Amino acid sequence: MGSKKRRDIPVFQHPIIETHCHLDYLKDRPLEDTLAEARRVNIERIITIAVSPDNLGRVRELSQAAPFVYGTQGVHPHDAESYTDDAEAEIRQHVVDDKMVAVGEIGLDYFYDNADREVQREVFRRQLQIACDSDRPVVIHSRDADDDTIAILSEFEHSLTRRGVIHSFTSGPGLARYALDQGWCLGFNGISTFNKAENVRDIIRMTPIEQLLLETDSPFLTPVPYRGRENAPFYIPFVAEKVAEVKALPLDEVLANTYRNSLRTFFPAG
Repeated sequence: MGSKKRRDIPVFQHPIIETHCHLDYLKDRPLEDTLAEARRVNIERIITIAVSPDNLGRVRELSQAAPFVYGTQGVHPHDAESYTDDAEAEIRQHVVDDKMVAVGEIGLDYFYDNADREVQREVFRRQLQIACDSDRPVVIHSRDADDDTIAILSEFEHSLTRRGVIHSFTSGPGLARYALDQGWCLGFNGISTFNKAENVRDIIRMTPIEQLLLETDSPFLTPVPYRGRENAPFYIPFVAEKVAEVKALPLDEVLANTYRNSLRTFFPAG
């Protein structure tokens, strides 16, 4: 990049809800600075996501760091082999806490295959059942597992009343159509700004604005023009701009709709 000046982060009048980040993974600046900068660019709420038995408690702690920080409880497919009855009991106990808004991040990852696929499927089903029992929405991770994700979600079509989001959506149009038809939201992040991510932009085009969520997945997937730096929730305005551009919609319309979608999905009381 040389010394080329990157464009400042835009600040919009309409607030934004950051629906997916990992605050406990951020290393580049103190948490207080990250939260202050997020507020400066009008991020109204932040959801920090659990991924393993080891960070369930940390996510709950982080949700107490500020009134506008919330969390989830769940075990990522990468850590499916560390899922135990004790972990399940902890998720069940705490996913109904005031500041916990969803079961997640759960799902299937056949790209990295960090856990046995059969174990991944079992752990996915067990956690979907927690969502059914606790009346919580779900944050789903699906990578190179479209068919099995559809098959397992179809088992829960009638019992999983709150649905949720397939986050960081990079799957094919088949999973997108299934999820959208079933009332799920799709989450998009900095990948949407990457040159080679036309497949993701194609899914953004087919996703009704009423079913689209904004996220960063920070510290990963930093959007252009800040690629190469650690991602953070305060970069989410760049994702909003890209979604507006790709869908050829006024930015205000994108901000208003994604805000409503976030409230409906995670904060139904408003």
